[in-house]
Amino acid sequence: MKIVIQRVSKASVIIQDKKVASINDGLLIFLGIVDEDSLEDIKWLSNKIVNLRIFNDEQGVMNKSLVDNKKDVIVVSQFTLHASTKKGNRPSYIKAAKPDVAILLYKSFIKQLENDLRKLVQTGQFGADMKVELVNDGPVTIIIDSKQKE
Repeated sequence: MKIVIQRVSKASVIIQDKKVASINDGLLIFLGIVDEDSLEDIKWLSNKIVNLRIFNDEQGVMNKSLVDNKKDVIVVSQFTLHASTKKGNRPSYIKAAKPDVAILLYKSFIKQLENDLRKLVQTGQFGADMKVELVNDGPVTIIIDSKQKE
């Protein structure tokens, strides 16, 4: 699994002119899934996200986590995170999991994140054409790959 985390002062997801998710102050997480991903990847990533200290403390130092600040989260499925641009100019998405595998892992990821945060997580809609609006706070953008635990 690969994620792009954006710390936001506000974010929303719109599908067919209808706002389906909206937060102030929290994280917008784009999630890319491959066939090899498992529950182990989900648990590791969820734990990492929940405890990642990327929110400012009283001294303005990034020293607080989602749990510390009780911030909100939106998760958006994004298969293009696994695009390969090695050959030519048209990205290949062959590494991205097919929908029948990806949707189950996507739902499991959201459930795990909700359990770890002890609160509901807002989402986009798997496979939908979404318009994502965000105001990146900082800017803070972090990429994490469960297969390259760095």
